[in-house]
Amino acid sequence: NMKNKILLAIFAICIISSIVLATIPAEEACGTDNEGINGCQIVEESSYAQTIGISNSYFGIISFLVLIILTVSQIKKPTKHKKRFIMIGIALSSIMAIYFLFLQFFVIKAFCKYCLIVDIGSIFSLIALFYYRNHDN
Repeated sequence: NMKNKILLAIFAICIISSIVLATIPAEEACGTDNEGINGCQIVEESSYAQTIGISNSYFGIISFLVLIILTVSQIKKPTKHKKRFIMIGIALSSIMAIYFLFLQFFVIKAFCKYCLIVDIGSIFSLIALFYYRNHDN
């Protein structure tokens, strides 16, 4: 049960960051660094900011909302199916997180702090899943 509460906290942080990215312009959300550069704006204006024409932040909102609903339901009434869907969601979000981190570090060479929160949160959820793998629920 501790695992699901930790996952819920991570998903909540990730959905809040996704909502910030979807609703607040990058120049306002992130500000600039000492050199006047806004990493969020660079990332959000890159060709990688959308998938099939839809902003990645919208996919994040939907994905983390589904994971939150599944996790709350799993806490209240655990089933193997919900556990499996949560595991699949975490695996997919972690794969995407690694891809987006790669893009920020090696392709775009700019960093969006809210994107990093979502990406690192996704990877932390995978770590929590493995750490608590021997527990039911």
